[in-house]
Amino acid sequence: MRDAFAIAAPGLEPLVAGELKALGATGARVVAGGVEFKAEESLLARANIELRTASRVVIRLARFHATAFHELERAARRVTWGEVLPRGAPFTLRVTCRKSRLYHSDAVAERIATAIRAAVAGAVHQEGADAGDEAPDAAAGAQLFVIRFDHDECTVSADTSGELLHRRGYRQAVGKAPLRETLAAAMLLGAGYDPSRPLADPMCGSGTIAIEAALLARRIAPGIGRAFAAERWPVAVGTIWKEARAGAAGRALPSAPAPIIAGDRDAGAIDASRANAARAGVADDIEFRVAPLSALEVPEGPGLLITNPPYGVRVGETKALRDLFARFGQVADTRCAGWNVALLSADRGLELQTGLPLEE
Repeated sequence: MRDAFAIAAPGLEPLVAGELKALGATGARVVAGGVEFKAEESLLARANIELRTASRVVIRLARFHATAFHELERAARRVTWGEVLPRGAPFTLRVTCRKSRLYHSDAVAERIATAIRAAVAGAVHQEGADAGDEAPDAAAGAQLFVIRFDHDECTVSADTSGELLHRRGYRQAVGKAPLRETLAAAMLLGAGYDPSRPLADPMCGSGTIAIEAALLARRIAPGIGRAFAAERWPVAVGTIWKEARAGAAGRALPSAPAPIIAGDRDAGAIDASRANAARAGVADDIEFRVAPLSALEVPEGPGLLITNPPYGVRVGETKALRDLFARFGQVADTRCAGWNVALLSADRGLELQTGLPLEE
């Protein structure tokens, strides 16, 4: 049983905790930046394959106190690096130092890298390949170690995920300001999406919300088609990961139980959405429409009207955005009576333009 941590974008921690509890995680505890939990390899496999809202999953390799470099070097030599790093494999380090006597992250990284190379024959340090939990991933195939100093306490973690978990593999065609897959899933879970009822996104862009809704409705695990860093570990048990994928596949439904509608006035966006949905294996579960917001037609509800509209300085001019949000509110009020409404916004002023009783 390992101490594990599911990293989450700010505000998504409770949703990640709910998902982990549904997977049977024990001791799941929400903290800033993610969720702590206990996990054996079988749960680590399921977490990576099935979590929809987490950014990545790491395990704790060691925790120790150090106020001088000789203490750090001695403690680093005791870490079991070889359990998670094969001989000759590349690795990257992400080091942060906060309120600690060892405050120079590059110097800390140098000592850690030396300890790893001494413990694992042929290990290669790839410097500068990763910069943050939400930054681009490390070089392909490189094992990421996360080193955090906080008040002289050092925590050493190994990344089990590899690429960030929002990389489902289906989204190759994107429009303006694409929505991250994990955030789209969070919108759906946060809005209480009921797959037995219809869903409509009238400004679908690349189709991410509709695709994530279809994956959720069909109980398709978002990571079932990709590989993970922990599968390459020397201590990994291949049959556990195979069984986790088979179990996830066995729970999938053949089709979505209710209509999912994705509309956009831009024909190019709809083409991109269709291509992305096809790669995700849910193209037949989504009805794509080239239509403006004002032409929205929905099936008999109630259902969920959900979208990620342009907002702020991200796209367009302020007046046009005010008009767009006002039109969205009018459409919701006249065409979707009795439906739940959810939208992603960073501008309270634009939200007020909808005239809807929105809650944060």
